[in-house]
Amino acid sequence: MSWIRFSLVGLVLVLQQADSSGIFELRLKSFDNDAGKEDFGKCCTGKMKNSECIGTCQPQFRICLKEYQVVVDLKGPCTFGEVITPVYLANQRTESQDGFDSPIRFPFPFTWPGTFSLIVQAYHGNLTTHNEVLVTTLIRQRYLQVSDEWTEDNHTSKYSTLRIEYRVTCEPYYYGKGCETVCRPRDDSFGHFTCSPTGERVCLSGWTGDYCTTPRCLPGCDEQHGHCSKPNECRCQSGWEGPLCNQCQRYPGCMHGTCVKPWDCLCDEGWGGLFCNQDLNFCTNHKPCRNGGTCFNTGQGSYTCSCAPGFTGTACEIAIYDCQNSPCLNDGTCTKNGTYHTCVCPKGFHGPHCETSVQTCSDNPCHNGGTCTETEMGHKCECLPGYSGQDCELQVNDCISNPCMNDGSCFDDIDGFKCICLSGFSGKRCETNIDDCLGNPCLNGGTCVDKVNEFRCQCVPGFVGPLCQTRVDYCLAKPCANGGTCIKLTNDYKCKCAPGFAGKDCSEQIDECQSRPCQNGGSCVNRVHGFECQCTTNFMGRTCDESVTSAAPSARVSSDSNLTTEHVVVIATISTFVPLLVLIAVGVIICLKQRRKREKARADEEARLQNEQNTAHSSFSKRGSNIVTDTHIIKNSWGKCTNNVVSASNLPSPDDCSVSNVSVSESDCFSKPLHHQIIDGRPVYTLQRSRSQKQLNTEHGPRTAAASVLLAAKLQHEPEYEHIKRMSVMSNSSAVCGVSDPSLLKRSVEKEPNVGVYVIGEHFHRAGAISPGLFATEV
Repeated sequence: MSWIRFSLVGLVLVLQQADSSGIFELRLKSFDNDAGKEDFGKCCTGKMKNSECIGTCQPQFRICLKEYQVVVDLKGPCTFGEVITPVYLANQRTESQDGFDSPIRFPFPFTWPGTFSLIVQAYHGNLTTHNEVLVTTLIRQRYLQVSDEWTEDNHTSKYSTLRIEYRVTCEPYYYGKGCETVCRPRDDSFGHFTCSPTGERVCLSGWTGDYCTTPRCLPGCDEQHGHCSKPNECRCQSGWEGPLCNQCQRYPGCMHGTCVKPWDCLCDEGWGGLFCNQDLNFCTNHKPCRNGGTCFNTGQGSYTCSCAPGFTGTACEIAIYDCQNSPCLNDGTCTKNGTYHTCVCPKGFHGPHCETSVQTCSDNPCHNGGTCTETEMGHKCECLPGYSGQDCELQVNDCISNPCMNDGSCFDDIDGFKCICLSGFSGKRCETNIDDCLGNPCLNGGTCVDKVNEFRCQCVPGFVGPLCQTRVDYCLAKPCANGGTCIKLTNDYKCKCAPGFAGKDCSEQIDECQSRPCQNGGSCVNRVHGFECQCTTNFMGRTCDESVTSAAPSARVSSDSNLTTEHVVVIATISTFVPLLVLIAVGVIICLKQRRKREKARADEEARLQNEQNTAHSSFSKRGSNIVTDTHIIKNSWGKCTNNVVSASNLPSPDDCSVSNVSVSESDCFSKPLHHQIIDGRPVYTLQRSRSQKQLNTEHGPRTAAASVLLAAKLQHEPEYEHIKRMSVMSNSSAVCGVSDPSLLKRSVEKEPNVGVYVIGEHFHRAGAISPGLFATEV
């Protein structure tokens, strides 16, 4: 029964291997743990004497292979496979220890993804009884290509060192970067091919097609009327015949006819009937009449002969006369034979009466360079190679045997043939495949594979393209994890890892606590690009190396803060520049407000000066008749003290309009005291009023014209007012101050050029220089 059990086990193994496309193999090279301790310092056996462990670690390895994970889950399922090895006896190593001498195999029935996560855990004890002790753990995330070469890897902890190597290979008949291409050589009804190193099907000689199931027929075989089931064969379809299936078949029973399509019977000349078996011209085709007889067709294959004198019979074959009539020609000798005679012809003649001359070598009967030889029966021609026939008149067709190979076309030639080869072949018979790899067109170390009229480049790892001209950029797949920067290399890549990470693809987080930096019983907590020590009560500092009682308070604060130099620099920079930026912003805001305030004051001052000039100009325009003839005045109805100028009959001096001399009522022009200053030797009085009431004069009246004439007269006698071109003086009569003057309330209907609008306002006057009057500003 044991042989049945072994047979079943072997069958299961074969079926499992047939279902897999590739194998991940791992080999445990060595495991060293001289101290007998696990990674946290405990003894594997649990026994210690004199600070040394009693006994050594005898590990049993658990190997878990799964898909690529950025953070490897130690407890999750092993999607690619899981293996637990027997106990490894370090001092009693034998050839039977699986994993150290024979690799551990993980077959996979899918396309190899190129990346994987590997967990190798070493336990002391029996995993099945759950009394094991975890000695050390190796975790790897890698990018691995399919290759026959082993990749070595080492894992070193504080007490243990584990050396392993692994690789990924394809099962037989599987090819490609991920063992995804299947190619199994075969030569049966399902295909006739072998496999290239990359898994491509290479057809056997005489076969073609995607799966090499289509045979190559005999060269020249008619594609429409012929086919083949094996190479170099030409099997004709019904109705066709010949070596190349290019000749049609005649109708069955057709005797003297031809065809242009199958089952035709086209009669030759002189033949008729359904089967072309009736000779319509028997005399021409057979020439039955002898001895000079004349043949006549009688139809239906019959004839009659009209014999020459001396002959009789159906075919004039019977001679009637004897030798007395000298029937033999050309000196032939007549002999009697009963009722008939025969002629013995001299050399060079033949026939019943020696009437036919026989050619001799002197007649040069041999064609195409043949050599003539005289014989008793006449001449004989010895033909040159390539010719045949009695007189060497026929040329031998050397293409009948189809000597050209690889579908070459044959052309008959004198004493031979000539083959016209297809592209990619050469030689007299097209038997040589032209080496398209001549000159090695493949770049970057690629191997050229010659094909028919083309070539293919088998590139070395790291290059792709028709000519292997493109370097493979492994960085396109972004293999670097955790913020690593990928650097492209030849057939490889290199990751520049961020601080805190290491490994081929930066997937390994550096264990900063591996070196046990925390002193005095402190607990180490691993961080990214650093560590943190949780100190006991009596110690402090980054590595718990300072005593709490001996350290200064400031040192304690600094130690508790766990600030690095980079943190201090950042905090100092922010503390310095933020207040400075705030001060600069406040200064800019204050400057902008001051500038806006000055611009506003300047604008107000310009507006005030413009108003004064407009007032003076309006007054002069209204008074001077030569300046303007039709004015439009806005009157200030401020009461009796208009324009700060009073009548001589009412007040003795201008100062009488001030608050100190004049009592102001609600109808007075001013609501506030008057103040004056000296400008150009003349007092200027400033009005303080609460509201301005103005009326537009729209009527051209004589009063306005008279005021303009008076103003012109005054200007002629007062040269010191020449520079005030726009000043006008108006009468200060009581009528002007009121609102009853129609000249100040109406406007002329007719418009004339250079007509302006004027505002009457209080300005200044000079006593004694001009008579009191009003001053106006043009609007």
